[in-house]
Amino acid sequence: MQSSRGFDLFLKGQIFIAVALLLSINVCMGSEYSSSESEAFLKFITAVDPQDKLKVSHENIASKPHPCLHRWKGLKCNSQATTILEIWLENLDLGGILDSDSLCKLPNLRVISLARNQIRGTIPNSILYCRKLTYLNLSSNHLSGSIPMALTKLKHLRRLDISNNYFTNSFPYYKDGFKQLSFHSGESSSFVNLMDGLPPSDNPVATQKPQQERWTKWIPWIIGIGFFFLFIYFVDKRGCEARGREPELVFFVEENERFKVEELLDATADLRSQSLCSNLFKVSLKNNGPYAVKSLKKVQVSLEEFGETMKQIGNLKHPNILPLAGYASTNEEKLLIYKYQSSGNLLNLLDNHIKGEKEFPWRLRLSIAGGIARGLGFIYQKFGDQEGIPHGNLKLSNILLDENDAPLISEYGISRFEDPKRAAGLYPSKGYTAPERSMTEKGDVFSFGVILLELLTGKTVEKSEIDLPKWVKAIIREEWTGEVFDKGVAKAAKQWAFPVLNIALKCVSHSPEDRPTMTEVLEKIEEIVNAQEHHSNSSESCNGSRDEDCCPLHSIISETWDTPGSNY
Repeated sequence: MQSSRGFDLFLKGQIFIAVALLLSINVCMGSEYSSSESEAFLKFITAVDPQDKLKVSHENIASKPHPCLHRWKGLKCNSQATTILEIWLENLDLGGILDSDSLCKLPNLRVISLARNQIRGTIPNSILYCRKLTYLNLSSNHLSGSIPMALTKLKHLRRLDISNNYFTNSFPYYKDGFKQLSFHSGESSSFVNLMDGLPPSDNPVATQKPQQERWTKWIPWIIGIGFFFLFIYFVDKRGCEARGREPELVFFVEENERFKVEELLDATADLRSQSLCSNLFKVSLKNNGPYAVKSLKKVQVSLEEFGETMKQIGNLKHPNILPLAGYASTNEEKLLIYKYQSSGNLLNLLDNHIKGEKEFPWRLRLSIAGGIARGLGFIYQKFGDQEGIPHGNLKLSNILLDENDAPLISEYGISRFEDPKRAAGLYPSKGYTAPERSMTEKGDVFSFGVILLELLTGKTVEKSEIDLPKWVKAIIREEWTGEVFDKGVAKAAKQWAFPVLNIALKCVSHSPEDRPTMTEVLEKIEEIVNAQEHHSNSSESCNGSRDEDCCPLHSIISETWDTPGSNY
């Protein structure tokens, strides 16, 4: 047992050393690649094809995380579609320049062929940073200037064709045995085959190198590769968590609504919004209709913890919470999948009302407020003694609307994966965040109170970045409470708007201890909704009576905490 344990430790030590050596080689060879492959590829294409004949634009690149996922003709990638290996853009009438600075930032590029185009300019000296190139074909273009010496420093280059251009000099002669070539206004044949070099009789330098020397330089690589595969086997055997996993879709919907990863990757994706930590796409599947796919970046959480949280959220079913259809996760990326809602969000509705483009009657406002309260109340009632997941980012744009204008709370649970130290700075507007900046139920109550004030006043925090609670309290202190309400809140509805205002002010109290729970908020809003319905049904029989049985508004105001303005 002891000797076996010692051998196991020795094996692990050898694997660690081999992997460290390989990683150090990769770091040294790839240190100059400061930007992502997507950015580098886009810059290269923009330079070589300024007229966008290839139809590769910023929008197309942004629609998927990596160029390999677009499967463009002429672009060859590895089997995992994670890195570019070959670029074949021949006879396409491209009229730009060769941007080798961007080209050489593709870390695994082996082949580049731009033959038979209209490419102008020179071959930049920075081509020497394309260190893994084995094949380069720039023939039959309009390249000019001097042939750079950098081409002779590409150690892995085996085939080079730069014929039929307009260079002003000949191919440099170096001791490596390259044959000297002449150029005459692009008419000469300037093809160099570096795969085998020249015949030994014509290449004295090559004959001086022993055959065994060629093999000697590959020995460290062979050993390193052997240890690498041993490491892979060891990792698979032990089930190491550090190794990346293939993306796997997990669904919370019926079988007929599910689809495969390949269908998702092949679907048309339209980038709808982009932020520091996420991208939102509208994805149109062939047989399953449109979906909203949220791509989370820089998520510092284990796959197991992420999966457990998604399971908790996916099983949370309520008419006023946007259901999570499914998710996919790897070490590098997390995808959240929802059914796409075509009716827009509450911010758009209120904004269109302010512009005079759409009616937003009081009954719809109160109905939406009640729906949001029911959804939030369900979240905190559902978990009971179990630790619940606060929303943490409630705002108008995160309240979607279904085809019946019923509210759907979106983005639920995402804030849990954000770095708490940076979370406050990630919100588009700080106007919804409670003073204590904590992700708790009382923090969500504050945000909900701001949404209520927006529905009452017609002012949007996300657009104006106004401190809405402060503004409303200032109006009330001046005893102009009636001026708080938006023009859409008709005179007949103001009697119901006052108790809602009272609830909103209690929700945005500075101290968390002074705020109600979501259960208490929901009870008060439902009292107002029920009283309004009762009043509508009995208005004809009451004939303007001030009897509380007919017009219960006064009892509601007296029972709804403090009246507006009493504490401000």
